[in-house]
Parts: sequence; C-alpha cells; structure tokens
Amino acid sequence: MGLSTTTDQPAEPTVDPQFTGTAAERPATRRRIYPWLVFALTFGLLLSDYMSRQVLSAVFPFLKAEWALSDSQLASLTSIVALMVGLLTFPLSLLADRWGRVRSLILMAVLWSIATLFCAVAANYEQLLAARFLVGVGEAAYGSVGIAWMLSVFAPRVHSTLSGAFMAGGSFGSVVGVSLGGVIAVHLSWRWSFAAMAVLGLILVAMFRAVVTERRLAAHAVDQDAAPVARPDSRPIRVPVSTLFTNPAVWCAYLGGGLQIFTSAVLLAWTPSFFNRYYGMAPDKAGVIASVFVLLIGTGMVVCGMITDRVSRRNPAGKWSSAIAFCVISLAALGIGLQLETGAAQLTLIGIGAFFSAGSSGPTAAMVASLTHQSVRASALGSLTVANNILGLATGPFVIGILADHRGLLGALQLAPLVYLPAIVALFVGRRIYASGLAKLAAQSAAAAAKA
Repeated sequence: MGLSTTTDQPAEPTVDPQFTGTAAERPATRRRIYPWLVFALTFGLLLSDYMSRQVLSAVFPFLKAEWALSDSQLASLTSIVALMVGLLTFPLSLLADRWGRVRSLILMAVLWSIATLFCAVAANYEQLLAARFLVGVGEAAYGSVGIAWMLSVFAPRVHSTLSGAFMAGGSFGSVVGVSLGGVIAVHLSWRWSFAAMAVLGLILVAMFRAVVTERRLAAHAVDQDAAPVARPDSRPIRVPVSTLFTNPAVWCAYLGGGLQIFTSAVLLAWTPSFFNRYYGMAPDKAGVIASVFVLLIGTGMVVCGMITDRVSRRNPAGKWSSAIAFCVISLAALGIGLQLETGAAQLTLIGIGAFFSAGSSGPTAAMVASLTHQSVRASALGSLTVANNILGLATGPFVIGILADHRGLLGALQLAPLVYLPAIVALFVGRRIYASGLAKLAAQSAAAAAKA
C-alpha cells in the first residue's frame, strides 16, 4: 500500500491500472510521482553526505598505521565534521529558509564533495583535519533543509515513517561508505576511498539540479498545519524565529533526540575498529562486517518510524512513548552485549541494540515538525540537527576515543549505552507536556494569522 501525499484537498482522479493517460489525467499522475522523485533525490544526496562522512571509519586502521595516530586523534577526524554541522546548521537553515532551499543545498553538496577530494590528497593529520572541517561546513544544513522539503510535499500522517526513512539514509550511506571504503583502501589505497565518494557526490548534485526547483516544490506543497492558515490572496503567515525555543515540549524533543543518537554515532564510528581489534579481522573484512550492523541501525530507523506512525495514528502522544521504548530496548541489549565475551551471543545482542539504537530519530523529527509552524520548520529541524550533532554525533565518537586511550576501546564502548538514561528522562517529560505544547503552537499560529 502506497503512502499518500495529500491531505484534505479536492480528490484527484483515480488512476486505473490499465490507464493509458488522457490530457486531464496526466497532471494528476505527475503530481503523485513528483513528491517521491524529490524524496529519492534528496535521499540519494543524503547517502552521499554520509558516505563522504563515514568512509573515514573504514580507513582508521590505515591512518593509525601510516601516521601513528592515537584513538583520540582518529575520533577528532570524525567529530570535527559533526561539530561543524552542529555549529552551523541553525544559521544556515535560517539562510536557506530565506535565500532558497534548492540553491542552498546545491552549494552545500558541491562543497562537501570537493572537500572530500581534498581528504584524498592530504599529506598529514593536520591537512586531513582541515579537509574534514570543510566537509562539515558543506554538510551543515543539509539534513534539516532536505527533511523540510520532504515533509512539505507529504501529509503529516506519514511524517514519522518518512522522517525515519530519510534519517536512515545516514546509516545506509554509512554502510556503503564503510564497506566500499574498506575494500577500495585494501586494493588501491585509502586515498582512493575518499576520491570515489567525492565523484559520486558530484554526479548526484548534477542530477538533483536538473530535476528539483523551488517552483516545482511550491506547486506540490501540502498544507501541514491544523492551525489557521493564510487565505490565497493574503500574505504568507510567518511566526517569529523565537517560537523555536519558547515551547518546552520542543526542547524535550531536541534533548531527547540529541542524546538518543549518541550511542548509534559511537557504533557508526567505532565498529570497524572493534572488529579489527577484538575479532582479529583484516580492515576490509572488518568494514564489511561492521556495515551489517550499520545497516541494522538504518533499517531500525525506518521500521521504528513505521511502528510509531501506527501507534500514534489515534493518539499523537504515542510518538513519545515509542521513542522511550526504543531507547530502553537498546540500552538493555547493548548494556548486556558489550559485557559478554566475543562470540555469537555478543554479536546477537549488539545487533538488537544497533537496530533500536537510533529508532527514536524519526519520532523526534515528527515531534518537532508537529510542534512548530511550517514557516520556520526548516529552522526547527535545523535546531534538532544541532542537538543531534552536538549531543550525539560529535560528542559520541570523540568521548569514546578519549576513553579508549585510557580504558581500551571495549571498556569505552561499554559506557556508551548509559547516555540513553538522560534521553529517556527528556522524552518522558516531553510526553507529559505534549498537549500544552500543541496548544501553544495553535496560539502562536493564530496570533501570526491575525497580523498577516
């Protein structure tokens, strides 16, 4: 069964399976197809984003051997990207809301692809760190801008599923980056691993530029708000940017979303090294095996998003309960699994924990979307991206890298699941105040409509 891309709008003609296509029916068909085309291209660029970001994990053993780097130095090469994404996402999301999301994205994608080429020619740790810095600048606002487009052309009832699927693109891109990067590094060199990811990114940018425009996105936009909206002949309704930070329920979603992604970020960065060191695998095999667990993370994000949409169909607050449940399952599975000896039992529990480790990502994105006005939604999702990167994607690998220098990698990994505890607290509080958060949004929208 397909996912609808419309809300309560005039019904479009039903397309018969044997449909040959009259002039009147063809526009309706194109209207159904275009949102999925936007999703596919946006998803493809997200794959490129994370392939460029996570290919580094596959070449950790080569960099450690060639340049004699410590675990904390290796972690800094990963965390600098997430740190720049965290610091620049919000201002660049604001710029994209006003300057144009399509133009902003094309510029960002070109920058991160060229910066990945710079990684391929780096001569030492400092040059590679500078190139990774530029990768982070290029990737800064892509997640928030891309997901804002996607949600704008789909109905709210499928937002958790699509948000989870979109955010899972990071894991799927990581799968390709880690597995393919490791194989290329063994057979050619680690420099060619970076070069391959950069070329693919530039090809996808060209395809995106040929298909997606601001005008086409506007033509397929779906009304997202239950609150009063502007009449066709009135000025567009815009709420103040300050509304992103005056709703306590939104803050809970930011905190819960950022903290729950800490452990999955650790798994994305360190599983290739874990298999290389503790299971005695060669770097290319370690990358391939690690990519299976990364794939579990991405699959879990999609499946958990679908579960959340079903659970919250009659009770919107169910998004919060689902997110809490996913955190609890991952905490238990990883907490036990990382204490066991190497073997099948450990791998099974780590696999279960990986599947649910980022399962709350789709629900938290849907929470933020439901608690913010569509005029600032890209900025709101940008704020969530800031939280995800500062609290999780940047902090997780770096903290574990520092701990690994003192406790060993396994000892450091055993502590990572504990970060789910504050995430669960934030999500529990958010669930308690969700109704008041929706009421606050309705009041803000009504006030903005009165001024329009």
